[in-house]
Amino acid sequence: MPFNQHRYSGLLSPIFYGIDLLVVNLFAYYLPINFQNPILFHSYISIAWIVLSIKNEFYKVYRYTKVVHILKLLFTQFVFFFLILYAYIGFFKQPNMSRLALAEYFVFTFIAVFAIKFLNYVLLMKYRGSVKGNIRNVVVVGKNKKTEQLINVFKERTEYGYQFIEQFTPKEAFFNIQDCFSSIIDKNIDEIYCSVSELKNNEINQFINFADNNLKTLKFIPDNKNIFSKKLKFEYYDYIPVLSLRDIPLHGTFNAVLKRAFDIIFALLVILGLLSWLTPLLAIIISIESKGTVFFRQKRNGIDNEEFYCYKFRSMAPNDDADSAMASKNDMRITKVGKFIRRTSIDELPQFYNVLFGNMSVVGPRPHMVKHTDEYANKVDKYMLRHFVKPGITGLAQVRGYRGEIEKDGDILNRVKFDIFYVENWSLFLDIKIIFQTIINAISGEEKAY
Repeated sequence: MPFNQHRYSGLLSPIFYGIDLLVVNLFAYYLPINFQNPILFHSYISIAWIVLSIKNEFYKVYRYTKVVHILKLLFTQFVFFFLILYAYIGFFKQPNMSRLALAEYFVFTFIAVFAIKFLNYVLLMKYRGSVKGNIRNVVVVGKNKKTEQLINVFKERTEYGYQFIEQFTPKEAFFNIQDCFSSIIDKNIDEIYCSVSELKNNEINQFINFADNNLKTLKFIPDNKNIFSKKLKFEYYDYIPVLSLRDIPLHGTFNAVLKRAFDIIFALLVILGLLSWLTPLLAIIISIESKGTVFFRQKRNGIDNEEFYCYKFRSMAPNDDADSAMASKNDMRITKVGKFIRRTSIDELPQFYNVLFGNMSVVGPRPHMVKHTDEYANKVDKYMLRHFVKPGITGLAQVRGYRGEIEKDGDILNRVKFDIFYVENWSLFLDIKIIFQTIINAISGEEKAY
């Protein structure tokens, strides 16, 4: 079955995040503020800026964000930054610090960040409107006053970067929901906008399931009061209200950058501190017991269902079923050293190279073999939601007892349930908690670690 291969790029926000931090520190360096401890002051303002940015969601500016909202973000950010800036004098007892120079620093910083913020906003609008870059292909389901207004927004506000492709009318006699789904896939549609008043409950459920299983973004135009009983994300496109069914935390730029930074640091610690000396030792032991390579690689499905090679220490004798059959209890293919490294999860350690390369994350839904992904995608509802994020070396499902061989339907259903919960409720704290639980499980041993 076909899947959406589109990636949501978030490179610009981290770049401007870095530029703003550079501006904040450069003006502090060149202006005669007379602070006694340069390292302390630069650390203070950098941390303050980062914390305020997270709290105020300063870098959450979308393609449909209004100028008024950006002004509000700037005002909120700099009011608190001003208070924190002058609190430095009393908190760190800086009687010689120039208040006038500090005021000049604040004004110059505000002007520079203000200019950068609006330059970024204007250039992106021009890029989408004139160059036709960063475009999202969209379809609208429904034909009424609000859907026509939304279509006009897509067509007239080209700076938003939406390419209206097709409109489907459920009220017409020849409307077929399966033909609608086929068209969405064939035309590589990114986002689906549904008018709830024109869809039956079972049709809404079909759209939800279709979007989940095909990695499409589904949004509702709220012209039915019943939709407000759900916890949904409320947004405005010009003056047209739109509701998003699902908000993935890791689709946010800051969260994605934070998780990637954590992954790189953690992976480097494991590679340099553990794999650097453990790999040569295991290479000798594995080679003595059986002929074959030290590392085993296998194609698996990652983010956006893209295939990649997942690496492990080889724990089995070379065999023809390695890419199709999961390891089972008392599996004759597993070597003696293989039993030990599988029970302690040492065989998974080379996947930290996958993390460093960007194919995987330390924590996330475990990637499955390509054959099993194709099987479960057609068998298990919402299975493809797992592929909204990078797969992990460990995951929530694994620490809750659903690792290893899938013996019955309940195993995969519960694994997907925990994976979806992780995708929709990610936090760095949750990642750290899962890592600690994984280490405890590896030390104490797990029933299905074979």
